[in-house]
Amino acid sequence: MNTIARHIFTAVLYSLLISLSMIALTLTVFVEDWFSVFEKKIGDVSFLLAAFIIMVTMALVIGIVTGVYWKQRLNRVEKQLMEVARGQKTTTPVEPYKELKTIEQYVQQIQSKINSQAEHAQRLATERANEREQSLQEIVVQERNRLARELHDSVSQQLFAASMMMSAINDTNPEAEIKKQLVLVEQMIHQSQLEMRALLLHLRPVALKGKSLQEGVEELLVELIQKVPMEIDWKVEPFVVDKGVEDQLFRILQESVSNTLRHAEANSLQVMLVERDQTVILRVVDDGVGFDMQTRKTNSYGLQNMQERALEVGGTFKIVSVPGEGTRTEVKVPNLRKDGEKDD
Repeated sequence: MNTIARHIFTAVLYSLLISLSMIALTLTVFVEDWFSVFEKKIGDVSFLLAAFIIMVTMALVIGIVTGVYWKQRLNRVEKQLMEVARGQKTTTPVEPYKELKTIEQYVQQIQSKINSQAEHAQRLATERANEREQSLQEIVVQERNRLARELHDSVSQQLFAASMMMSAINDTNPEAEIKKQLVLVEQMIHQSQLEMRALLLHLRPVALKGKSLQEGVEELLVELIQKVPMEIDWKVEPFVVDKGVEDQLFRILQESVSNTLRHAEANSLQVMLVERDQTVILRVVDDGVGFDMQTRKTNSYGLQNMQERALEVGGTFKIVSVPGEGTRTEVKVPNLRKDGEKDD
């Protein structure tokens, strides 16, 4: 039996009981001749039958009204409980029903506790995920550093020793045919050294470590001048940019320099880092062999990596290369940092 039917049945039952009680009281106290009551009529209808019909009708009206009234309120509670069971946020009525105010308050408290537990569980899950990710990153960095040290201490030193030996052999003025082959071997060793330096730069990239972007760029290029037989020029202007932008621009520069060392066979390298109209511009130009834009863009991990780094800070990445003439890489990033702001 639903709520409305139950209230109608209850109202009719109470009406009948009240009616019978009133009739019995009236007949007992105020009426001497009971039969005269049965003989009275309202119109063509017996008085008792009319009274009975009126009472039942009133009972039906009262039952329907109270049934609808309580059904609405119980539906409200049921809806809130269903929202709690589904993990949804309960909606509080603008004017809560006074009769169910305490119940609705308890529902809100239960919902609040469930939300707090869910937030706590999610926070713990996020912290554990961050810890796992940080732990994996630390393991990767340690392994990369270990490989870089081993390559530097073994292969890199052996290549350097082989290069010195080839230079010494060439100084002994061997026969022309042998000297030609020795020169080729020396060039291969030299290229291997460049490849090794680029690989070491990938495995163990130099971090800013508290230095500004300009200081990091100059330190990197000065170190390259000492290790690479290449003419390197740069123009670096002072300006302030957010730390996240600095890190990404520095990684892009490292990637670009690494690509130049590995593939360009360049004699000169030019780097420019300036700010124009609240836009940071990083440009790297070499005079190497260049490459075909269509074939390299689709399969070069380095180019995709630089482009993704630029997009992460809201910048643009552009590369232009002509076979036999060199390559130019340019990154533009809007400098949204306001004057006077300080790093946290």
